[in-house]
Amino acid sequence: MELSVLNIEGKETGKKVTLNDQIFGIEPSDHAIYLDVKQYMANQRQGTSKTKERAEITGSTKKIKRQKGTGTARAGSIKSPLFRGGGTIFGPRPRNYGFKLNKKVKHLARKSALTYKANDKSIVVIEDFNFEAPKTKEMVALQSNLQIAEKKALFVLPTENNNIYLSSRNLRDVSVVTASELSTYQILNAKAIVLCEGSVAKIEEAFKL
Repeated sequence: MELSVLNIEGKETGKKVTLNDQIFGIEPSDHAIYLDVKQYMANQRQGTSKTKERAEITGSTKKIKRQKGTGTARAGSIKSPLFRGGGTIFGPRPRNYGFKLNKKVKHLARKSALTYKANDKSIVVIEDFNFEAPKTKEMVALQSNLQIAEKKALFVLPTENNNIYLSSRNLRDVSVVTASELSTYQILNAKAIVLCEGSVAKIEEAFKL
């Protein structure tokens, strides 16, 4: 697939970029996408939920009433889960929800997501750019020039750029990521993918093509 390279004014520069079919034109694997997104979401979970079990409740272990003759059920401890304020049975414990996923599956998932975006014509390529200072209005103007002001956009940079990141931080529908940190979830979550010219080569390098 060949795309025209735009400048920050949204006009064509006369240059063309060819997107590698081994990344942007494969047979997508929905199951690989599902696994990669599932792992991403699992890694976002804190896993700090905790309730006190019977042994952790503060209270006397003295038998609270005699065994027989009361006309009610037998009871041995005030910390019993049957009483208000007692321990919780099989409550949640701190845990790590993450799981292992093979690198080849992750690569397949990312390539599948990029293929879907390429097929939907949701990818825009622009020249490498920089802002002299962090200014949100410059990022808003760039969105308008690229005609993606009403879309959730993901800007993919070849390397970290603090000015661009800070310029987008106050915008709800704009995310900035480097090519090496690109994830399947971020690709699918965006309606428009804006690739800097230098990030195309970085993506190909990440997949070792």
